[in-house]
Amino acid sequence: MSDAESSLQLPPHDHMFLGKDHDKAERRTWAVIVLCTVMMVAEIIGGALFGSLALIADGLHMSTHAGALLLAALAYTYARKYANDRSFSFGTGKFGDLAGYSSAIVLAMIALLIGYEAVERLLNPVAISFNEAIPIAALGLVVNVASAWLLSSGHHHRHGHDHPHGHDHDHAEAAGEAHEGELEFGEHNHHDHGYVAHHRDNNMRAAVIHVLADAAVSVLVIAGLVLARAFGWLWMDPLAGFIGALVIANWSVGLLRDTGGILLDRTPDPRMAERVRKLIESEGDQVTDLHLWRLGPGHLGAIVSVATTGTREAAHYRRRLAKFADLSHVTVEVQHPRSVRG
Repeated sequence: MSDAESSLQLPPHDHMFLGKDHDKAERRTWAVIVLCTVMMVAEIIGGALFGSLALIADGLHMSTHAGALLLAALAYTYARKYANDRSFSFGTGKFGDLAGYSSAIVLAMIALLIGYEAVERLLNPVAISFNEAIPIAALGLVVNVASAWLLSSGHHHRHGHDHPHGHDHDHAEAAGEAHEGELEFGEHNHHDHGYVAHHRDNNMRAAVIHVLADAAVSVLVIAGLVLARAFGWLWMDPLAGFIGALVIANWSVGLLRDTGGILLDRTPDPRMAERVRKLIESEGDQVTDLHLWRLGPGHLGAIVSVATTGTREAAHYRRRLAKFADLSHVTVEVQHPRSVRG
């Protein structure tokens, strides 16, 4: 049981858990979609006018590329549009992770299709129109490099967010709480995977992986085609495709693992959880239960249950936890000896 505080005159809680660069990322993603769509239309029309089946095929491939990016763009738009919708208990910050997870599945399917086609062509070689295929692959590489540049331009690593907030288990909060001094246990190690993981925009990561995967395949295809034309090694083209499939599969597995963990509320940063525990227990209290999960890029939620023999209330621990800028939504439950059974 928790100890209720007297004041109920509380300001409403902000559940805006979007990343710092959300709006910029949304605009960049739509810009890349426009680029890919223009390229797709140009290739399909050009292929129809000049009788190039390879050009039409690459245009259709570009349409799948634009479709995957459309998923990322819609996730940004939807998350922003419904950011203040109270029916989402912890905001819409996870829409990007959901889109990233879906994109990872699409990437895995693409890897399987490329791998299957590569094996098929190794077993049953087909004639290649080198003079047509190489320029198309080079053009695809240019478009993907431009897309990657557009997606990543202006994107910097940011630390946390402006003002962390949260609420106590009993829905009480001391008004006008101020942040105390420097951040205790709050220094971030940029080599700390947990810190990087809970600040990462997985929606943008998925979009970038899509274009990088396409670029990597383009590079491999160009190398395979050049070697096949120079030395007559027709097997180099499908071999390059198979290697590209393995690279894409590896990226998709990593994206599936990271986004899946977030969607299942896995603790994103064990070191942060340990710091929270040490901070609370440094005064002789005991943390009996602790849950830490990601709400969105750079935003963590925490539920902390504390057993104390003193007279401290929930607001005291909330002031202490305010030292952690990444804790955006905090719930504290305090157990005193009279409320602990046995």
